[in-house]
Amino acid sequence: MIIKIENKSVHASDAGQGIDSSKETIVFLHGSGLSHIVWSLTEQFFSNRNFNVLSIDLPGHGNSEGPCLDSIEKIADWLEKVFVMLKLNNLILVGHSQGCLEILEYSFKFKDKLKKIVFMGGSYKMPVNKDLIDLASNGDSDAVKLMMKWGYEGSKKFIGGNPIERIIQSPGDIKEILAVDLIACNDYANGSEAAKAINCPTLLILGQLDKMVNLEVGKKFAKIVKNSTTHIIDGCGHMIMIEKAFEMREKVLEFLKK
Repeated sequence: MIIKIENKSVHASDAGQGIDSSKETIVFLHGSGLSHIVWSLTEQFFSNRNFNVLSIDLPGHGNSEGPCLDSIEKIADWLEKVFVMLKLNNLILVGHSQGCLEILEYSFKFKDKLKKIVFMGGSYKMPVNKDLIDLASNGDSDAVKLMMKWGYEGSKKFIGGNPIERIIQSPGDIKEILAVDLIACNDYANGSEAAKAINCPTLLILGQLDKMVNLEVGKKFAKIVKNSTTHIIDGCGHMIMIEKAFEMREKVLEFLKK
């Protein structure tokens, strides 16, 4: 699906089904430097279970026109423009990593639009190592290697290969997309207040071996969010929807059926 926001093309993968107003809509938000591709094992699963699905490419990511938005606050406001354009309300938002911060800020500003939230591999704040930011800002491929090491070392091998290597392939991608995202994550400061204000049912899915957002940080996040439940996936690193796609999908479906 391609729509226009402020005269720029926005791509959202919809499992080829479009939007049926009689169904609930799940919106999937990708992490730093990534795209809708990371949800490829998830979209069809939920589409086949009578949900509308939308995996949105943020500006400058995947098949959406750039440039990238340089703050979490700007992304939240941009998402609202997308949802208004598509006439979507009573939303289910599922975010991974940076996508969790985007959901936090969106929920803080537009909480009446939300039905349920799923945070995956995220927290209310995501400080980024300065060395990683510096490498990414210089377009250095070592930034990708560091992300892989910190996020996934020791965890299960990926189905279809590591998506970071497949999506972030050039110095330009690293400098103009990944670095912008990492700085936006590092600078976001409203997460704690936003987490305290959440008033809809919320699920947190955490990877036991995640080094980007370690388990204790995730548990601290869970304690802040009222009316939340937490599921920890054993033997899993940061890229939960790829490493343990089947367990993740079943837990999300179970949560949505409650």
